[in-house]
Amino acid sequence: MAVERFVASRLTRGNRLFPTVIEVGPTFVVKRTRTLLSKNEISIHLKRVASVRIGTGILWSDILIESSGGSDPISSHGHRKADALRIKELIERAQEGHLDER
Repeated sequence: MAVERFVASRLTRGNRLFPTVIEVGPTFVVKRTRTLLSKNEISIHLKRVASVRIGTGILWSDILIESSGGSDPISSHGHRKADALRIKELIERAQEGHLDER
């Protein structure tokens, strides 16, 4: 599985200059945010993802990815509905593959 990248809309709060980016890879999910002076990155191994919640509005979706390992959840807003559903699908499919390896 290749890494897929999802960028939040610049039309939503907090994403005007530097939109939030979520990347889903074969073993990880990462949220990257920037400001003028700093970069923040939160990552969770796919084996540690406990749940993925999507809240949809009229135009945009909010995503909450919770970890079973006790770390802070990944939350992001301003993604297209299709992107939010694709993120959830990628995580679930990757977890199914990990379950088959056991």
